Amino acid sequence: MKKTTLILVFLSAFIITVAQSEDASARRKTIPVISIKDMNGNIFSTGDISNDGKPIILDFWATWCKPCVRELSAIADNYDDWVKETGVKLYAISIDDARSSSQVKPFVDGKGWSYSILLDQNSDLKRAMGVGPIPMTFVLNGKGEIVWSHTTFAEGNENDVIEVVRKIVKGEEIK
Repeated sequence: MKKTTLILVFLSAFIITVAQSEDASARRKTIPVISIKDMNGNIFSTGDISNDGKPIILDFWATWCKPCVRELSAIADNYDDWVKETGVKLYAISIDDARSSSQVKPFVDGKGWSYSILLDQNSDLKRAMGVGPIPMTFVLNGKGEIVWSHTTFAEGNENDVIEVVRKIVKGEEIK
């Protein structure tokens, strides 16, 4: 009898832990709502990140991060085609701090990037999303759920990003 009771207690505790873990996991699958700035210094709520039910790419980067710049430049080479094919929208989120964020707009203009650029000067969004080394890329499905992420960059990684986006558009499962 004691054995059965003990097993039931452990089983109940396990089920509760798994349920709580799944709830926490589900909460982490969306972008936290935080106020950051756009390139013009206007307040922007991350709750406004959307794309009419189409995929979204979030890319955390900084002007001083050479792999970040290589990644965003590699994506820029194909971005217009990606948009035509999938409707994807990319938000490049700079983590340059308040001292260096004034350099972001001229830097982006010089690169000719057509992405939506946001400034996370205090790294609030970076911390809330658990971003470690940059570049860090997230892909969101049409519901705004994070379905894939990747950190660092090597030539050709942009192909991995678009393949995930294509799978979302086709309704395929992302692993």
